[in-house]
Amino acid sequence: MTDRYQQFAKSGVGKLLVSRLGLPNPTPLRRYKPGKPPLDGPALLGAAPGGRLVDGLGVTLKSAGVDVLTEPLPAAPEGKPSPKYGALVFDATGISSPEQLRELYDFFNPVIRNVGASGRVVVLGTPPESAAGTGALIAQRALEGFTRSVGKELKRGATVQLVYVEPGHESDVESTLRFLLSGKSAYVDAQVIRIGQNTAGKVVEPKNWERPLEGKVALVTGASRGIGAAIAEVLGRDGAHVVCLDIPAQGSDLSKVANKVGGSTLQLDITAADAPAKLIEYFTERHGGLDIVVHNAGITRDKKLANMKDSGWDSVLSVNLASQLKVNDALIEAKTLRANGRIIGVSSIAGIAGNVGQTNYGTSKAGVIGMVNAYAPILAKQGATINAVAPGFIETKMTAAVPLATREVGRRLNSLSQGGLPIDVAETIAWYANPASTAVNGNVVRVCGQMMLGA
Repeated sequence: MTDRYQQFAKSGVGKLLVSRLGLPNPTPLRRYKPGKPPLDGPALLGAAPGGRLVDGLGVTLKSAGVDVLTEPLPAAPEGKPSPKYGALVFDATGISSPEQLRELYDFFNPVIRNVGASGRVVVLGTPPESAAGTGALIAQRALEGFTRSVGKELKRGATVQLVYVEPGHESDVESTLRFLLSGKSAYVDAQVIRIGQNTAGKVVEPKNWERPLEGKVALVTGASRGIGAAIAEVLGRDGAHVVCLDIPAQGSDLSKVANKVGGSTLQLDITAADAPAKLIEYFTERHGGLDIVVHNAGITRDKKLANMKDSGWDSVLSVNLASQLKVNDALIEAKTLRANGRIIGVSSIAGIAGNVGQTNYGTSKAGVIGMVNAYAPILAKQGATINAVAPGFIETKMTAAVPLATREVGRRLNSLSQGGLPIDVAETIAWYANPASTAVNGNVVRVCGQMMLGA
């Protein structure tokens, strides 16, 4: 779907009006392209005294193809443009008191305006509950306010993230940094990611970072179109054999997607009583198990609560939540989900902030977050993980049908002033699926461009 306002804002007249009237000015986002460097400039690496990550960060960034600097670039001669950074990366794990938060100011203040278009800012800290002492807990929690505020100040498609790293998991950050510092995270902004909590499995570095899912078998439900089709395509690109599932009525579109990604189809109503048993039989007989489950299937039946029929409530909760729990339980009990397996849910901003006319949908998507919370410690014992994405306004056929005024609010009411694309959701799911992301468990990451609604 074409964003005509974004096209207008880049025209001659549009640039003038946007500047004079202070209108939203969306910058085309830099997304991942095979063979391209992860960043459009060097990454400046800094740390507060006593940081426990900084020594390994330089090695990790260089292995990801990032040009790493430990000192700021020299100022440009008068009349020349200032040098631009592709990223600013700061190890804040050494901050152990509120007074030491000044380290953030000292590092970022001189260089923050020199972050380039679609640049990246990443702050790494210690989970507050794991910090040593009251002062450290308070200071580490303060990092969330800092990063969310920076996200609203950055311009030209740049983003910021906070990564909390549990002590003992310093070497488990590579998959997350590769994702956050690349175009794959284009529409992920001002998120808090936790590494190392509720984890027991071993991080397995892929032989080929360009195809980290080589040899894996993935199930994507609701794969016949939109976000589901994009998920199937990205997982296939990364090397997985993708089994594309949808209801029989979507069989024609489902086959097109499967053929495109070199996968296979499974026509099945996921809410049927025998669906879990059929999945176990299918994956056991044909693939000897299953590595990745993406619960993407979902429906809407929007009505205000006072006008909603019970069928509208029941069908949404069944497809969007109850069926997923039954599938999870069956796969875990039958041990169909293999070691270092992945379960990935698709929540929504509606499950975080709520939405008028979507009490059923918002309830189901908040339930997906609850599913992540409940299953994370269970799966950790098996070396597996469960996480979820929470998309905001994504450009799909469904959002194209939204009334114009509502659609424009959805597009502009975020720090990037534009809607995301289905591939933005898919790239985030592929990061979760990566075998090197075993230490990423129990997370819910919003793919919303730092939408102004919700936490």
